Amino acid sequence: MKRRLPAEWEEQDGVLLAWPHEQTDWSQILAEVETVYCNIVLTLSQFEYVVLVVADVEKVATKLRTVGVDLDRVRLYQVPTNDTWARDFGPITVMEHGHPHLLDFRFTGWGGKFDARLDNAISAELAHQGTFSAPVTPIDLVLEGGAIESDGAGTLLTTAECLQNPNRNPALDRPAVEAGLQRHFGAQRVLWLEHGYLAGDDTDSHIDTLARLAPKDTIVFQACSDPDDEHFSALQAMTAELRALRTVTGRPYRLLALPWPRACYDEHRDRLPATYANFLVVNGAVLVPTYDDPADTAAIAVVGEAFPDRKIIGIDCRTLIRQHGSLHCITMQLPRGVLR
Repeated sequence: MKRRLPAEWEEQDGVLLAWPHEQTDWSQILAEVETVYCNIVLTLSQFEYVVLVVADVEKVATKLRTVGVDLDRVRLYQVPTNDTWARDFGPITVMEHGHPHLLDFRFTGWGGKFDARLDNAISAELAHQGTFSAPVTPIDLVLEGGAIESDGAGTLLTTAECLQNPNRNPALDRPAVEAGLQRHFGAQRVLWLEHGYLAGDDTDSHIDTLARLAPKDTIVFQACSDPDDEHFSALQAMTAELRALRTVTGRPYRLLALPWPRACYDEHRDRLPATYANFLVVNGAVLVPTYDDPADTAAIAVVGEAFPDRKIIGIDCRTLIRQHGSLHCITMQLPRGVLR
């Protein structure tokens, strides 16, 4: 195929993150979230390069040195940002005739919910600063990286709640959306989920909070085992949909259910979107969000079933979900050949 969207478990050059600062929504808990970021960068840098978009290079470099990060494994770029959700404003890399090509889709703060003008310009600014060895092409389509999953072989998984939401591309019906996915990603088929959501989620049900493609025709998904929970019916319906999906060869997918974490709330008693499906695959490892929950250990074990050849590492994400996202949401992988 001419274009192909790699699977996340393929070889990577690095991972992109945007560091929180005083002008982001993290300002009230900045020291706390910077500690989480230090831990994530320290962990990631053991496996590949970390590309950091920051407001103050020397300040962040000092913090990273303090916790023992090898700065030879980190690339710092001073770029203005609104927020930190690199999964959704970061470039999406396709392979074109075997070479990486970065696609810069429009990011509108999940359908205009938040100001995203600075974040929408980050990929172009990184290209201007010489970050990438691959070309970057702007795409006049609203699309976030968290909205799609790829098996690397032409199948995409997504949710109707997000990609058909009128707050994204209101002029496009499902056939038009699919045509765009085929054109930009070389998708040969698109699998749609009609059910599944998380309370407190600003993304309109991004697939990376609900169900994740994994090697050997596997789908790792967030299940809900509590019939008294508000999510039970929707996630049961999603589970039934996943059971009905078929691989390219017509077989059912191997389904691995993640345990259901206890409900998490913010200081206003609003529910937060805790999910174990928001894990990140990197070279030789998978980082799994944890929530100081009895189910954390079981979640790590389930992800280990899907990725038996990788080290599985839990990352405490209780601070991250206070801004309604988790580990995968703040990261964007950069496949092999992308970085200069």
